[in-house]
Order: sequence, then C-alpha cells, then structure tokens
Amino acid sequence: MNGSISFDHPSIVFFESELFKRIQLERLFTDSKTICDALPLSSWSDVLEKYEQQKLLPTFSLLEFVKRYFTLPKEIELNDSLPSQSLNQYIQALWPKLTRQPDPKDATSSLLALEHSYIVPGGRFREIYYWDSYFTALGLKQSGYTQLIQDMVLNFIELQDRIGCIPNGNRSYYYSRSQPPVLGMMVDLCIDNIETSDTDFVLRCIEGMEKEYCFWMHGKEQLSHQDCAKGRVVKMPCGAFLNRYWDNIATPRTESYLEDIKLAAELPLDKRADFYRNIRAACESGWDFSSRWLRDAQALSSIETIEILPVDLNCLMYQLERNLAKYHGLLNHHDQAACFGDLADARKAAIDRYFWSAQEQFYFDYQFVKQQPLKVRSLAATLPLFVDIANAQQAKSVKEVLMSTFLQEGGLVTTLNVTNQQWDSPNGWAPLHWFAVIGLRNYGHVADGNNIMQRWLKTVDAHFSKTGNIMEKYNVQSLDNLAHGGEYEVQQGFGWTNGVTLAFHEMLD
Repeated sequence: MNGSISFDHPSIVFFESELFKRIQLERLFTDSKTICDALPLSSWSDVLEKYEQQKLLPTFSLLEFVKRYFTLPKEIELNDSLPSQSLNQYIQALWPKLTRQPDPKDATSSLLALEHSYIVPGGRFREIYYWDSYFTALGLKQSGYTQLIQDMVLNFIELQDRIGCIPNGNRSYYYSRSQPPVLGMMVDLCIDNIETSDTDFVLRCIEGMEKEYCFWMHGKEQLSHQDCAKGRVVKMPCGAFLNRYWDNIATPRTESYLEDIKLAAELPLDKRADFYRNIRAACESGWDFSSRWLRDAQALSSIETIEILPVDLNCLMYQLERNLAKYHGLLNHHDQAACFGDLADARKAAIDRYFWSAQEQFYFDYQFVKQQPLKVRSLAATLPLFVDIANAQQAKSVKEVLMSTFLQEGGLVTTLNVTNQQWDSPNGWAPLHWFAVIGLRNYGHVADGNNIMQRWLKTVDAHFSKTGNIMEKYNVQSLDNLAHGGEYEVQQGFGWTNGVTLAFHEMLD
C-alpha cells in the first residue's frame, strides 16, 4: 500500500512499436484513439512479426495491412429518441445501451478486463472512465441501479489492486495516470446505512479509499523545503502538504500520439519531455484541456500542469480524508478516524491559505514554483463550497461571481476565457454544474442553485428536442450552436450528462 504503480500488458509492446507510430504519424485514422482500441486478429507479437516481414515489399500498403490484421472499433450506436419520449424516458432507455457486462480476459485487447458490470460514457469512449462514473452514478441511483454502482466501485478497487491506482479508464494506455479522486463519493452513493450494509463490502471500500490516499500522497515522507515536490504531492513553505496532477511517464500519449508529436515539435528538444508529462497530467485532471493549465491561454504548448496546485483536486482530497475519518469512526476505529480527521483539518487550513484571494473574493489555483496564485477564474472555485469548507462570506462572494460573470443563458461557462480548449468558454459541462449547484445549496443559496439547474436543463432539453441526442458538453452561451474545441468532435451518449440531468430533475420536483 505504498502508492506506487506496477503494470505490464501485452499491448504495450505494440504501442511502443514502429508499426504503431507509423500508423499514427501517417494519420490513417482521423481519431488517434481508433488504432489504440483496435483488436489484432492474432497475437500482438505475430502482427509485429508480419509487419517486419512485409514493410519493405514494393506492394506494401500500411492501410491494407491494418485492414487485414486488425478489427477496428466502432463508436457506440444509440437509437434516436421516439417522438413521444421525454428526456428522462430516453435516459432510462439509454442505461442498458451504455451498460457492459463483465469482460472476458483477452490478451489481444488494450481493454483491461473488469469482473463486474459497468457503464461507458458513449461515442468514442468505449470503456469505463473514473471520474465520469461518479456523475453517471447520480442518475443510476435515481433509476434504481444501486447494484450497478456497487459493481463499478468494486471494478475500480480491483483495478487499483492490479495496477496501483484507479486508472483514467480501463485501457492499458491509461495505466500511468488516474483522475480526480471520487471513490469515496461513489461509496457514499452505495452505503446508505453502514449498520445494514455488507460488512465485507464496507471494509473493501475503506481499504480502497486508503490505497487511493496512499497513491496521491506517495513520496510525502521524502520531501523537504529544498526538494518540495515528488509525484503528486507538494510540501508547502508552511509545512502543509497539497496535491497536484502528475504522470510518471514523459512521452506522447498513446491515444493522442500524433497530436502530441505535432505540438512538441514547436518546442526545443530539451523541453519536450516536460511538455509530454504536463499534457498527461492535465488528462489526469479530467479538464483536458483548459486555460487553467496554460501560461499562454491561447497556446497549448505552454502547458505547465505539474507546477500548479489545483483547488478542486485538493478539495476532493479533503473530502477523501473526511470520508476515511467518517467510515473509520462509524466502525469505531478511533485512532484511524482521528488521524484522517487531523489530516483533513490541516488541508482545510492550507486550502484557505493558498487558494482563497481576499482581494478578488474568489478561489484560484496556485502556481507553487513561482509561489503565486494564478489568474484564471474557473468553476473549480465551487469545490470549496461543494465540500463545505468555505465560510459563509466566502461562499456568498463565490456565489456573486458565479451569478454575475459565469452564468449564461444555458448555464455556467467553465472559465471566463474564450479559447480553442474544450474546458473553457463557451462550453459548459454537467459535472461542474453539479459541483456548483450542490455547493450553493450547502450554504443556503437554493434559489441561485435552482436558477442554474433550470438553465442547464433547458439547454439539455432544447438540444434533445432538436436532435434526439444527449451530449458530452454544451455551448451555454448559444443554444443554437454545438460545443466545440478539444481534440475530437463533441460526443453523444452521454453518461455524466444523463446522470446529472436525472439528479437535477429529482431535486427540482
């Protein structure tokens, strides 16, 4: 339980091969993820051997070789809504289409087999995603799929046992990074009453949360004022410990190989490894990508994720510490409960010290290398309200900024920066609306939260009425236009939009 990652998988040999890199660099597919999810028709080693035998032949065609030796993945097909079907009825009908049964163990797939049922988001996302699953689970609970939520929790814990972390998704190419730590919040959705719950399941969940905590805090004991950062943990000048996003690997992302190679080409050779690590770390954040991570809001090549302490990550770490204190307390593990309670209290003080701006009356990320707050205003500032650590005046100030600057006709913009990145204006996202609404309600700002919910639901419903689909993200400034930005087209499905939509409807009814 030391927080380190250990992983080996047959597909990695392919991802490191000349064949894979050539397929990506020659742009055989418009989506770089396609070949990553393809199935070889024999073993990986056999396909690579055939490539070596054939690649120099005068008649060799890379595209024909791929067609001959691989089965290409398909996007998830969803039926259009029926004319008489309401938005909520359509979501209920989507759950079975997005549900996957336990996977067969298949060494010829990049998919990491899961032993229990799970939900995938939709579109090009054909595998489970970690933080997506919490927001999806909000709707699953409304629909009565509590067992499916429990199955997904167990899948994540079992992946954690195999790899050393809960990976970004259950693909071999995601193994070196996680996503925002929401396991404890998913456990809360499964366990209404610990006294009537399955004791083995509860203990398994606590063990999983502790392993996740160790993963994020790995290296803490080795830090000093001179060497203040290691992996995902940073020691602050005051002695407090905070967290950042990270990836142990400093090479192009497998699923976006060509995109990373092209961007890195703009940089000097000695800067490229840092670029790769920074872009991978931003993927761990779930906000891939946003001006939050950029020195120059308009240039993705200026990314500096690993130098930033994100306010939302540290709030979720606080919530994890509070959850561990709570569950240990309920089981009368008094020493462990006290330990995690003290850790949470120390982090709460550090969040207030480093992320709150008294001058701006708002929460900001913190650039720990330069020891200064960043200037990007983003919906990450709602997380101190979501986890209930802001004071009443701070919450009121955040609320006023949200309602006066972030709120648009169709909901909340993600940041106030208009860029080509999908986690900026004019886009809005279901998970951030959830954080904002619950955060406001925690402090009694119910009417403002209802206003945000109603605008967001209006956006989802208007697009559904027009197209018969539910989207991954939305343009909240113009209901007539699709969201844009990022490395791929806006996707249909969509797990977390479905989940938050059902939860919002329940709250407003």
